[in-house]
Amino acid sequence: MLSLSIATNGAGIDSRSCDVFIEQGATFDYPFDEKVRVYRVMEKMFALTSEDLPLEVNLKCDPIYALELRSLYGSIRAGYHMNKKHWNTLAADGDVDDELFFELCDDSYDLIVSKLTKRQKEELLSL
Repeated sequence: MLSLSIATNGAGIDSRSCDVFIEQGATFDYPFDEKVRVYRVMEKMFALTSEDLPLEVNLKCDPIYALELRSLYGSIRAGYHMNKKHWNTLAADGDVDDELFFELCDDSYDLIVSKLTKRQKEELLSL
């Protein structure tokens, strides 16, 4: 089972588990170092997180929606070390509630899956 647990610092939430990472075909690895975990579907990255504090997660996002989210939430900013147009970084100890957090995780996964080839989608469905 794959999950992303994020412990917050004083926001009143002990942890969040992003169930989207349990979605079909989701895997993770540590391609950069032992602390940076990359989540993938069909070898394509849809999330990245570090075990360093404060905990944060990078998620792929529609460019227009990404800008809107950044304007509404102080804990969402342009993706750290990522393409700023397509990625957001969410701080775990910020103002994003669980419902939105899970929605953004799902959106990130879905954006990657939507860009897979027909053959990759068929392979994903067979897993």
